Amino acid sequence: MSHPFTSKVEEKVKSAPVVIFMKGTPQFPQCGFSARACQVLRAAGVENLVGVDVLSDDPLWEALEDFTQWPTVPQIFIHGKFVGGCDILSEMYERGDLQQTLNETA
Repeated sequence: MSHPFTSKVEEKVKSAPVVIFMKGTPQFPQCGFSARACQVLRAAGVENLVGVDVLSDDPLWEALEDFTQWPTVPQIFIHGKFVGGCDILSEMYERGDLQQTLNETA
């Protein structure tokens, strides 16, 4: 059975080309991994980064874990698809895959 807030997660994921569920906001990250993920996304050319602060919404955080089966944040979605966390994002950036994924249309 899905979490009651799963539809809220889906709604947020589809609200922008790049969405990051994180601790804090892209302007004021509250953990090192979230800050690093935002830096990587900006370095890859993302200007309109939509952040969702999981610290301010516990039920949403639980629903997010349920939605992705991924236990940690940040969690990055590009064009509505779950990409992964900070380490995966950094690896994609270094390989050039991140830029390619960002340029694909949904």
